[in-house]
Amino acid sequence: MGVFLVLFAETRLLVGFFLPGDSLLFTAGLLCTAHAGDKVHLSLLLVLVAAVAGAVAGAQTGFWLGRRGGRALLARTTNRYLVEGTARARRFLARYGHGRAIVLARFVSVVRTVINPLAGALEVPAGTFALWQVAGGLLWAVGVTVAGYLLGSSIPGVDRYLLPIVGIIVVASLMPVALEVRRSRRAGVPSRRRDRDGAVDR
Repeated sequence: MGVFLVLFAETRLLVGFFLPGDSLLFTAGLLCTAHAGDKVHLSLLLVLVAAVAGAVAGAQTGFWLGRRGGRALLARTTNRYLVEGTARARRFLARYGHGRAIVLARFVSVVRTVINPLAGALEVPAGTFALWQVAGGLLWAVGVTVAGYLLGSSIPGVDRYLLPIVGIIVVASLMPVALEVRRSRRAGVPSRRRDRDGAVDR
């Protein structure tokens, strides 16, 4: 139940980017193995069902919330971060196409949280979104969980290294976001310099 609730919140609510989706799935996979120890041992089948259900239901709910109220919010918002985030989402969808963008977003922390309501607000076709978010949800939830399970099955006492492993996963999931922010800031520096130079010339 905990796996379902966390993934549902992470993929539905805009505040969900604080929740540890990748690390939770990987850790749950580890705890499904025989080497996980006697204190906590989860059922792989139940974890997979809860993970897929939470990821799919959360994304679909986020999409419909964006479809119902997102357009009006974006039309009147003056929040710089929301405006910039919407612009990046537009570019992301245009660059990769709806299908690839929705699937790829599953594997990037923060992006998988905001892409669902923004896809609804930006009028991505409902059928297209449903098809690709289910495909991406299956690939992400099952893939990350099974990766943790396979690692735990192959390394005895892997639970002793749980914290370093989770730390690596968190850093890896945030790396694409950090690189995108850095690229955006670098791209913005020349334009600001041109604005200042133009102001001086005038």
